[in-house]
Parts: sequence; C-alpha cells; structure tokens
Amino acid sequence: MKTKAVRLYGKNDLRLEEFELPEMGEDEILAEVISDSVCMSSYKAVSMGTDHKRVPADIAVNPVIIGHEFCGRILKVGRKWQDEFEEGQKFSIQPAMNYKGTMDAPGYSFRFIGGDSRYVVIPHMVMETGSLLRYDGEAFFYGSLAEPVSCIVGAFHANYHVKQGTYVHHMGIVEGGRCAILAGVGPMGLCAVNYAVRGPRKPSLLVVTDIDEGRLQRAAKVYSPEWAAENGVELRYVNTGSLADPAAELRVMSGGGGFDDVFCMAPVAAVVGQADAILAKDGCLNFFAGPGRTDFSAPLNLFNVHYNGTHIVGTTGGNTEDLREALALMADGTLDPVAMITHVGGLNTVIDTVLNLPKIPGGKKLIYTHIDFPLVALDELSERGRTDPLCSELARLVEEHNGLWNAEAEKYLLAHADRI
Repeated sequence: MKTKAVRLYGKNDLRLEEFELPEMGEDEILAEVISDSVCMSSYKAVSMGTDHKRVPADIAVNPVIIGHEFCGRILKVGRKWQDEFEEGQKFSIQPAMNYKGTMDAPGYSFRFIGGDSRYVVIPHMVMETGSLLRYDGEAFFYGSLAEPVSCIVGAFHANYHVKQGTYVHHMGIVEGGRCAILAGVGPMGLCAVNYAVRGPRKPSLLVVTDIDEGRLQRAAKVYSPEWAAENGVELRYVNTGSLADPAAELRVMSGGGGFDDVFCMAPVAAVVGQADAILAKDGCLNFFAGPGRTDFSAPLNLFNVHYNGTHIVGTTGGNTEDLREALALMADGTLDPVAMITHVGGLNTVIDTVLNLPKIPGGKKLIYTHIDFPLVALDELSERGRTDPLCSELARLVEEHNGLWNAEAEKYLLAHADRI
C-alpha cells in the first residue's frame, strides 16, 4: 500500500513524500491515520536531528515519519493480535513505549509509523508494550489529544512530598494545597489547568502565570475562575510581566509560605528560577517543558533543598496508564482539552508548521492527514469565509461551540476538503 507522509532526513530536513509501505507481518497491524496534533517535541526532534535521544543515527538513508499524537482506524490485523484488535476499531497510541529500556517511539524512531502519514504499519513492540489503545470517542481529534493529556496526567502523578522525619515519597500533588503553573497558558498549560481543577486530586489555590495578556485573557475565558470555583478551586491568572518582583508577589498570593507544587511550562532559565523561588517547605518543582538544548541549565537554591526539603522532578511524556486515565477522563466528560486546539490544517502544511512552530502563535495545531487544507487559526475562519465557502461553514460551526473546535466541524472538514 502506498502512503504519503512527512519524513525526517536530518536537522530541519523534512520531506512530504509518497512511498510504498512494506507488507504487514503476522505480528503487525495496518492502520489509517486520520488526525495528528503537532507537538513542540516534534519541533525539537526536527531541529536536533540525530542529536535527539529518540531519533536514530541513520535517518539520512532510513528516514523516519514524524508526529506522535495521532488517532486513526485499524484496517487489517495480523494473526498474532486478532484476539485483541479488530478491523474498523479506532485507536490512540502511547508513543513512550519504554520497549526493552530504549527510548524508541512512533513519530521519532520508525520508518513506517508516525502521525503525519495517511497509512502506517504498527510494529509488534507497540502492541507488546500495551501502547496501542482502543479509542471509542466520536471525534478523532480527541484521540490525538489523549497523548498530550497523558503527559499532564503523568506530571501530576510524578510530583511527590515527604513528611518531615520520614523518607517515604507520597506521590502526587498536595490535596487542598497551593499550586502554581508558570508560563501556563500555552496548550499544555491549559491542559494542566483543566486537570488541576477537574482531576482526582485538586489544590485549593491555583495560580497561573504568563506575560502574554492576550493569552491570559483567552485562558480566563475558556477556563474561568468562576468555573474553577464551582469545582472547589480558587483560580487566579497573573501577568508576571507587570510585576516588579514576580517571585515575591507570587509568594504573597500563596499566603506567604510559598507553593506546594509548581509546574514550569517553559524551558527558560528565568522561569525555572522563579519557580524555584516560590516553593514552600517540601515544595516540588516539576520541570515540565523539555529544552531544545542539551546544555540547558538554570540556578537553583540549594540552601532550600537542604533546609526546606524542596525537590525537583521532570517527566518526558506519560506512561500507558496515564494515557488510559486520559482517555477515560475525556470519555466521561471530566476533562475536555479541546481548548488546546487553535489551528487546523492538512498534511500539506506539516513541514512549514513544524519548522516554524515556535513562531506561530496560539495553541495546538491539529493536522488531518488525508486532506489538502491551509493551516488556519480558528479565529480567522470567518475572515477566510468571505471568499471560501468551506471556511465559512467551519466558522459557523466553531462559533456555535464558543469558538472551539468540535466533532461537527471535524466531520464537515473531512467530508468537503480536497484530498491530498
């Protein structure tokens, strides 16, 4: 079977190509990808090339398909897996498989599986590690958001606290504690806000910071302080760019003692330092955002590490149980991460989108792999709709859902956009 896919050949060397997939083996699965959400991690992998820990050394001759936040439909099941999976079943994938201690992952490491492809051959290790998961939702885009949501779930589980005089790590954020999410109104920050307020363990106070007033206002509209209060959480959005001494003023907002849990959502040394400075005794700093430089570092207050028992953790993706939790919470309506999506586009836009991702404002860029469609911000659909009937109808459907992407819009786009 032929597929079209975006493949990585070297640093910043992406190519949209059509090629033949190999015949599916008895321990493999043939699948159709419908949607893929572009992740900053893909930008880092593309910009670093073989310096990235998940990217193989031989991509110049054996290029890999990029994209790891994807959802699709199973077309054919190899004999080994016919008791577990069936044709026509929707799926989501946990790319961080941890297969035999390696960092190999779909979207980084494989020639014939990745999210930015029309069709893929799913290799045996995905099923063997339990990383191919059934998805029963109506809209494919929620399946694509399951992986980034699982990263947030994993981060909240990874935080830990230690009662003074003991050596037992109590995992998770402090129930009823004080939590801060710094640089927190990007797509992953918004997901963290959603999970902090609606997840199984909630803080009593949640402070979310950024220096972009427009993004702060959008966040407050999508996840409002009133909505958080209804769920038992005091939510405050703060523009630290307007504060003379952000760390000092944030500590005051915490009640003076600092924050029990702090999530740093940007790989910026100043933000890491600020996160460290607002930790309470036994506070846990989660360095969530992966840096694009192997020599990235930031100063930490080791006096507080020694005397106040502060600590730092980091996670790179969630595990399979985190993905299962994400899928379950979305399925029952506890979480709705659709606010992460600000742009939609076709497979034709992947290369420019990934290469320029840090420069493109907004949140998640959602790619539909079978169509040719420009990358369009949801709030620009109305303007484009003046000359494009397809965008006009999409704008109407988005407006009906409070400016957010939705299942009706997805169905309409897939039915009416040009095929690639």
